[in-house]
Amino acid sequence: MNSTPEPFENTPADAPVNATGDGAVNTDPAATETATTRAGNVVPIRPDTARTADEIPEQDRFADAGTVLDSADVEAVDASGQAAPLKPVDPATVKPSWWETVSDATARPLVAKWLTSAEEFRSRARFLVRYAAHTFAFHALRVPVYVPTALLRAPGALCRLTARVGRWMYDAESKPVRMNARDRNDADTYMKLREARNETVRRRSAPVMVAIVVLLATVYLCWTFVAPVWNWTLLLATLTAVGWWGAPQDKPVAGRAVDAVKTPKLTSAMIEDALCSLGIGGLNQAIAKGKRIEFPNPIARDGDGWRADIDLPLGVTAGDIIAKRQELSSALRRQIGCVWPEGDAKVHEGRLVLWVGDRDMSKAKQKPWPLAKPGATVDLFKPQPFGTDQRGRWVDVTLMFVSVIIGAVPRMGKTVTLRELMMIAALDPRAVLYSYDLKGTGDLSPLAPCSHAYGVGDEPDDVERMLVEMRELREEMRRRTKVIRALPESVCPDNKVTPELAARKDLRLAPIVVGVDECQVWFEHDKHGAEFEEICVDLAKRGPALGIILILATQRPDAKSLPTGISANAILRYCLKVQGHTENDMVLGTGQHKNGVRATMFARSDRGIGYLVGEGDDAKIVRSVYKDATDAKKIAAGARARREAIGNITGYAAGESVDVEAARLDPLADTLSVFERGEDKLWSDTIVTRLADLRPSQYGGWTAQNLATALKPTGVKPKQVWSTDPATGKGANRNGYARDALIAAKNDGA
Repeated sequence: MNSTPEPFENTPADAPVNATGDGAVNTDPAATETATTRAGNVVPIRPDTARTADEIPEQDRFADAGTVLDSADVEAVDASGQAAPLKPVDPATVKPSWWETVSDATARPLVAKWLTSAEEFRSRARFLVRYAAHTFAFHALRVPVYVPTALLRAPGALCRLTARVGRWMYDAESKPVRMNARDRNDADTYMKLREARNETVRRRSAPVMVAIVVLLATVYLCWTFVAPVWNWTLLLATLTAVGWWGAPQDKPVAGRAVDAVKTPKLTSAMIEDALCSLGIGGLNQAIAKGKRIEFPNPIARDGDGWRADIDLPLGVTAGDIIAKRQELSSALRRQIGCVWPEGDAKVHEGRLVLWVGDRDMSKAKQKPWPLAKPGATVDLFKPQPFGTDQRGRWVDVTLMFVSVIIGAVPRMGKTVTLRELMMIAALDPRAVLYSYDLKGTGDLSPLAPCSHAYGVGDEPDDVERMLVEMRELREEMRRRTKVIRALPESVCPDNKVTPELAARKDLRLAPIVVGVDECQVWFEHDKHGAEFEEICVDLAKRGPALGIILILATQRPDAKSLPTGISANAILRYCLKVQGHTENDMVLGTGQHKNGVRATMFARSDRGIGYLVGEGDDAKIVRSVYKDATDAKKIAAGARARREAIGNITGYAAGESVDVEAARLDPLADTLSVFERGEDKLWSDTIVTRLADLRPSQYGGWTAQNLATALKPTGVKPKQVWSTDPATGKGANRNGYARDALIAAKNDGA
């Protein structure tokens, strides 16, 4: 077994060795000098092959064995053996011009944001008026208590005032110093202090005596020339004022009209201490090396809270902080509902925007929802108020031309949010509503009076009726495509529904809004799940341009409960609390968790609060509007009244029912019925064509894939079959079905 040779400690200094590095002495007399390579091997240098310093490459001039090369301080050795510094590789320092610096800067607002926002200005003005009115009414009601209390406290206040004036006039504050000099038997100091005190007393006595004379003169004049009733009034008023202002600070005459909790100011030191306590290795290592957390902008008030823009140390991302929101709130000594860290990827991944509110977002009083006012109407083509952000500002959503996904764990406000969006749709008198409550608790029942289709529960009959209605909706979508295609370019230049087209009753292109709570019940259905998925994927892809809005809510946001064909095409997404990053990205979109948009950070107390993605460029933290069933019924009643005024009460709201038996499909029996005598095998395309001739309303527009999906539950799959093309009379192998396989499947099902 070979072993690594020991260093050349026994080799004579002038003995050459071979180039193999095995320690054997080189007997070549021509090799008189040696050198050490980068790998540590000692090699002979022949005189006849030796190179001059100029011939040796610069990277080979480092000949010391065992030397650790550092790109920052490696030096080359010139021909004379002197160390020469390497050429610098860092770019030369170039100071940016004034123009470059200013052009990249972000202009700060000239005035406060609330002055430029009419809504916020009105909100603050209303608050000040309400505050002043409440304070006035509060104290006015207590005047009968304040006056006697102040009168009773007046004697004590007068005594304290007299004692205070006496101590001031006789220089009581200098007494301890004089007594100290006396106790030390320092007669000289004592006499100087006493003389200074006497001078002070003489100087202060004059204004006091003048005040006493003025007071006595005033009393005499009032007693002599003023009526007794006014004298008593003036006396009582004076005593009341003295008792009011002279009351002890811990026992004021008047109580507080409001109880205000003043939150501490957010400071950079407080933020640094909080971030360092989170146990993030990269951050703590940077702090230990003397690198500080940077604040590119001053910490300032932003709404009802404080905003801090923070540049984290190198290698630390905003997502690292967001993942520890609960620990951060503890470190800042604030409620978790007050602490909202967000990333700002527009700047860089290490930019953290920390907003710390004065009150818990989930407990703070939300502004009245503008759409809850009697007589409110909306236009679905325009943004509508959906919820409020951390600062209490309204955040709008635009439902037209989008599909919507709502996801959350149970009991976090998912259904209430869906009901709110459906109420927004109901307030547009033109809109046609499909409301499906698959949870079965009746949470969407307030919308029933406005809904063209309404379903609740997951019983087989209910699910089958919903499937029939969704088939009709798909046919309506196909009708709309033909209408849009037939319109001239001057009327419909973008080949989509516009407000003008939606207003025309002859085209029947009014917005259609489909809301489904617990949509996983549809897609996981053992019999109809595949067809539900096929229809909803089609609606999500083609529906938005045709005025069809699909809103799906689920508490199980996975690939089975929320098909990827839908999640990949949904534009508007609202995610309340979820458990993991997979669910987070399933609802909000791939990569959102990595980018710091993490609904996993929400606490159980953050009900109704979630991330809104798709309305604008940035994700927003939004608190949706909570309206209980009673309030929702009032809003829906107003919406129905406006629908009745324009004659838009149809379907379920008009008392119409769906004939499930007539619309019930039996693809297996219908497929068998299109086989003619003598035909044992047919291509899928031929079967679909004949089915469309058999039942145009049900099978019109079907493709071979639709047929395969419909027959899949029966166990029959398309296979290569030989058949003859009726147009050409030529035979060929194509995907199709054999009559025997269909008959066998029917017998098995029977």
